[in-house]
Amino acid sequence: MYLSLQRVSKTFNGERPVQALAEISFDIRQGEFVSLIGQSGSGKSTLCNLIAGLLTPDSGEIRLDGRLINGQTGHVGYMLQRDLLMPWRSVLQNVILGAEIARQPLEQARQRARALLPLFGLEGFADAYPRQLSGGMRQRAALLRTILMERPLLLLDEPFGALDALTRREMQNWLLTVWTQLQPTVLFVTHDVREAALLSDRILVLSARPGRLIADVPIALPRPRRESDEAFLRLQAQLLGALAA
Repeated sequence: MYLSLQRVSKTFNGERPVQALAEISFDIRQGEFVSLIGQSGSGKSTLCNLIAGLLTPDSGEIRLDGRLINGQTGHVGYMLQRDLLMPWRSVLQNVILGAEIARQPLEQARQRARALLPLFGLEGFADAYPRQLSGGMRQRAALLRTILMERPLLLLDEPFGALDALTRREMQNWLLTVWTQLQPTVLFVTHDVREAALLSDRILVLSARPGRLIADVPIALPRPRRESDEAFLRLQAQLLGALAA
């Protein structure tokens, strides 16, 4: 297994301690696309922050390719809902930022970025600035920046949550194209059951706080998926039932 969590728990201590996650265990295989769903406040973003090393679990182990990474940053690519593009930098300058911070050869990073711009729908926009891009284009640039960090695991925390419904659907189809071609390992956080069912190989379901893993649902449906198919509708009903339990 590539990413492995074993009995991971996290409590935020304060005047009134809040247990965010309790005894979370799951594995993700290399190249797998796994979605994480749960009600608001169930600990989805906390779990991402733990995997990214921005938080340290109170107990349990997080391993990446067998290596213990509790509280260690720099092992995953992490994309949030906000694109966080720097307005004073061009698209090309924004997407190579990770390589720049890591002090990797910049010319090599520029060449790889330029080669991937067409796949990310950004051909001809290398010298454009974020203010000149649509919301979907900004998110594509943010994902390209994340991928160019060349980390073995991508954490995508509701990356399409701020987009309008039409743009969001376009981005979902586009993300599948990118994943099919590049085959990264992905943990995708969403509150949208339809989105999770459309994109994923498996779906992890968290309970209400404290978040516990209450379902691990494999998806055998072929891609591309038809939302009107009976099997797809049954899958959505199963996931909604798990969330309501």
